[in-house]
Amino acid sequence: MTELPPDKLDQGTISEQIFVIKKTAIIKPAPEPAATLESDPERFDRVLSRAEFKPLKDVFAHLGVDSAMLNAAIVTTNSYPTFLGKLGYRLVIEKQIHENDCYSRLGPQGGIRAVVPLHDSATYSTLVTVVNYNSTVATTAKSVDYYDNQLAEFKTLLMSRSGNVV
Repeated sequence: MTELPPDKLDQGTISEQIFVIKKTAIIKPAPEPAATLESDPERFDRVLSRAEFKPLKDVFAHLGVDSAMLNAAIVTTNSYPTFLGKLGYRLVIEKQIHENDCYSRLGPQGGIRAVVPLHDSATYSTLVTVVNYNSTVATTAKSVDYYDNQLAEFKTLLMSRSGNVV
């Protein structure tokens, strides 16, 4: 509002006053960026990196297969033996595997590519998986049951929206 000179105020000429209205600028928040879509291999790796899947990840690491191939095999199977078969591995079930004996045969001459022990503190036992150079995976029936369950949980999270929660 502009002020009138004192002589105009005394005369009561309020009608000559000029009013100025200022508009306040409205600042809108920046739009949120669109949700980024992750690729199947990225989603696979992210879900596999969860702590509960560390034993499964350890086995996957020694199979020598990339995550895209692992993902394709998981999507089309419902059991650990079938999953390994789709990757070109034959499952050999042993009655018992002594972990220390396996390390002595580690390497091309002994035929063992990797020894993957899983120490289960709940049952005070060790579930051993042996990946061999001849495209076989040797393990016990208990290990197959364990990895069957791991694979089922992993597949459920991989295929559902619940896998989005980190």
